[in-house]
Amino acid sequence: MKLSVLANLYGEKSLDETLEILSDLGIHTVELGAGGYPGKAHCNPAELLADEKKYHKFIATLKKYDMEVCALATHGNPVHPNAEIAAAFDSDFCDTVLLAEKMGVDTVITFSGCPGDCETAKYPNWVTCPWPDDFLSILEWQWNEKLIPYWAKTAKFALEHKVTRIAFEMHPGFCVYNPETLLKLRAAVGKVAGKEVGDVLGANFDPSHLIWQGMDPVAAIRELEGAIYHVHAKDTKIDPYNTAKNGVLDTKHYGDEIHRAWVFRTVGYGNNETYWRDLVSNLRLCGYDRVLSIEHEDSLMSIDEGLQKAVAFLKPIIISDPKPSTMSWA
Repeated sequence: MKLSVLANLYGEKSLDETLEILSDLGIHTVELGAGGYPGKAHCNPAELLADEKKYHKFIATLKKYDMEVCALATHGNPVHPNAEIAAAFDSDFCDTVLLAEKMGVDTVITFSGCPGDCETAKYPNWVTCPWPDDFLSILEWQWNEKLIPYWAKTAKFALEHKVTRIAFEMHPGFCVYNPETLLKLRAAVGKVAGKEVGDVLGANFDPSHLIWQGMDPVAAIRELEGAIYHVHAKDTKIDPYNTAKNGVLDTKHYGDEIHRAWVFRTVGYGNNETYWRDLVSNLRLCGYDRVLSIEHEDSLMSIDEGLQKAVAFLKPIIISDPKPSTMSWA
């Protein structure tokens, strides 16, 4: 297992400057934002595909710092009810797949997306309860008419271009937000387009979004055995006082930390070392041995301090050597 960083935290810096910072921290594996919400500050697939000189300069910068790209991130909502918005996210995703193929990268990170509630909707409609019955009708329409057809087509496209791992970040606000919905979409696409195509879909396991929903990340890891394709190292701190008063569903701005039910934190500031050791160990138990990619979204710390603390916290926790094939005592 390797330690990585989602590099868009330094979106105001050049790729060269960003990689120098990561290299100085002993990081030589990187996840690059390539469109959608993460932006294209360090990696613009459309430009790199259209201009060989830019592409070779991009690759040379990675080689300069001995940096391996573990994944390209293009989180978006390609089934957005606004056709123009959906098309932009879809274009970013397809360009990212083509760039990943050119680079020999097998993993693209994204969101499942969330449609509206009908063909004339203007905004996404995230359904979280079964009653009144209208909500179940919306959910059925979203999955059968939008979500499954889109990802059956798009997973097939990815597989044709040697991207074998589309890793959905299970994020509230989108149709895939927990293990159950991830596995549901995977199975549904497999049924429609063939198991091989369905298996292209897996999880970007980011515990921070599961924690505040009340899930135990270790239980979620075991449920997703064989379907975890990428992992984000990001923590969440639940505020017991605000949660006791108002529960965990919270629409207050992320900057209003003292009044929120929960906030994103640098690893180690939401949960302790034992918690993260268990998480890493269970990833290996369930066959995942790729990267832990640090995602910095701690609003209480600067980018530099949050990243430095995350790296220092995770380095002694991550299991780096290959899993032993034999046990000397057995």
